[in-house]
Amino acid sequence: MTVKRDGRGRMRDYDKEYKRDHKPEKDKKDRNSRNTARAKVNSWRKSYGKPKLTSSQTVDHKDSNPRNNSSKNLRVVSQGKNSAKSNKERAKKR
Repeated sequence: MTVKRDGRGRMRDYDKEYKRDHKPEKDKKDRNSRNTARAKVNSWRKSYGKPKLTSSQTVDHKDSNPRNNSSKNLRVVSQGKNSAKSNKERAKKR
C-alpha cells in the first residue's frame, strides 16, 4: 500500500488511484465494441435516410453483451431506458 502525502499535505493512496484510473483490457475492448455498434447503427440509419442518433439516444445490446454486435441484437433506446436496464441487472447480481 502506497499512502503518501501530496503537495497539499493530503493523504493519498496511489495504488488505489492507479487501479481506478487504468482500466482492465476487458473494459477497453467492451468500450470499443460499443462504439462500433453505434457507428453500425448510424450507418444503417444513413442508408435508409434517417437522421443520426441524437445525444439522448443510445444503442442497446438486447442480450447485454457489448461484444455481440449482430443486427438482431441492437436497438435504439433513450439513455434513461438503457441506464434503468443496466441498474436492474446490476441489482440482481448483488
